[in-house]
Parts: sequence; structure tokens; C-alpha cells
Amino acid sequence: MDGTIYRGSTLFEHTIPFLNTLQQLSIGHTFLTNNSSKSANDYLSRLKEIGIEARPDELYTSSQATMSYLRQNQPNVNRLFLLGTPSLGQELTAAGFVLTRDDAMDEPDAVLAGFDTSLTFSRLCRAAFWIKQGKPFLATHPDRVCPTDAPTILVDCGSVCRALEESTGRAPDVIMGKPNPRMLHGILERHHLEPKELAMVGDRLYTDMVMARRTGCLGVLVLTGETTRVEAVNANPAPDLVVANLAELGSMLEKAHGKTLDAA
Repeated sequence: MDGTIYRGSTLFEHTIPFLNTLQQLSIGHTFLTNNSSKSANDYLSRLKEIGIEARPDELYTSSQATMSYLRQNQPNVNRLFLLGTPSLGQELTAAGFVLTRDDAMDEPDAVLAGFDTSLTFSRLCRAAFWIKQGKPFLATHPDRVCPTDAPTILVDCGSVCRALEESTGRAPDVIMGKPNPRMLHGILERHHLEPKELAMVGDRLYTDMVMARRTGCLGVLVLTGETTRVEAVNANPAPDLVVANLAELGSMLEKAHGKTLDAA
């Protein structure tokens, strides 16, 4: 979402017309995000605040993919030491997971790192302690920074994991989120689709486009986020399609369907 339909707190002017075009062409969509700082409910509320009405089945997050992975592949993991926001913590507890305290006596089954905008040094050290003890180490996504329109750099989950790796000698055992194909597998399973029926539209080469290729779906790169046109031209492998923004993609879809629509 960030870098594709909005940047930071600013909704791109072409986003609503593009969504209207999809609706008129009967093309379904899912909002996909690696950012695990908000729960699915919080994301739906945020989308509504900026003028986008979305159903729960039109959103898929790295947190949801992580919970699905744990239930399917590590069902004995129930107690988590979390580096994450209260919003993510509430989502995990609502799903039945138990969050352990920053206490050497409160032993977790695994350590889970997310995009923790409330990160403290004490909890970072506790996470490193449990990782060093051999606990499973999972991360919701690999992003190093989170896009923002503010004059700062938002240190994201991938950078925190690098700090933990340097201090413990262990990288995460599993990293969910883009470019892990499990992110798209969740959407394919939810809507009973084949990869050839899906297009991944995003702004990053090393997450969005890599995941599209690994999954076997169409990779559409928009240049409204992290990637520059020069980087797109020099990318190897190249995205299947590069567009300036969603407005250009919407026009291409109209032409492909032989229609001229009023997407306002």
C-alpha cells in the first residue's frame, strides 16, 4: 500500500479513480502490506479515514501471513516474545497467542520481530537473549525502512533483525511478508485463484517484484514509491510491466477491455 496507493499520510490523487476503474471492470483487488505495525482492523479503519472502503477479505498483511504460517507449520508455538506495537500484540492475542513479558522467567516458545515503533532497548536485549538460547526466531517481513513523507527515516523490521543477527549470530529462521510467496499464496487460497490470474502491483523491486516472479504472477512496478525509473530499467530480472502510477495502469486496463470509463 505505502508507495503504491499512498505515501505516508498522503493518498495519491489517482488512487480512488483507479479503484473505481477496477470496480467498473469487475476486477477484484486486495490491499497487501508488509507493515506489521497495525492490525488488520486498524488498517481497515485507516483506509476508511482516507476515503477507501475495504472489506476484511480485501486486505492481507504480513501479520496475517505469519499467524497462518505458525498455525500450519509450528502449531506448538503459542507463547511469543514480541517486538511489535500494541496493535500487533492485540491482533496476536485475539488469535489465541500468548505474549510473554520482558522477564527471564517468562519463557516464550519463539521470538517474533515486527515493525516495532514502540521498541525499547530492554526488549531488544531480551529478544536477543531468547534467540541466543535457541528459541525459534521469526520476522513478519524483511523491509529495512518504512516509506514516509516525514523528514525522518523509519527503521523497519529488517534493520532490527540485522541488529539481532549481529548480536546473536542468528538470522531469522523464517521471514514472512514480501518477497515470501506465502504472502500471495494466502490471497490465492482465499479467492480460489491461480497465479496466472493475479497481478502484483507494487513499488519495490526486491520485495514486490521478486515475490511476483517467485509466485508466477504478473509483476507490475509503479514508480510512485521507492524505485526510480533508472533502477527499473536496470533491474535483472525486469518487472513484467513498469508504469508511472496507478493512473497509467488504469488506462491500460481500460484499453485492454476495450472500454473508456469515467473513473472519477
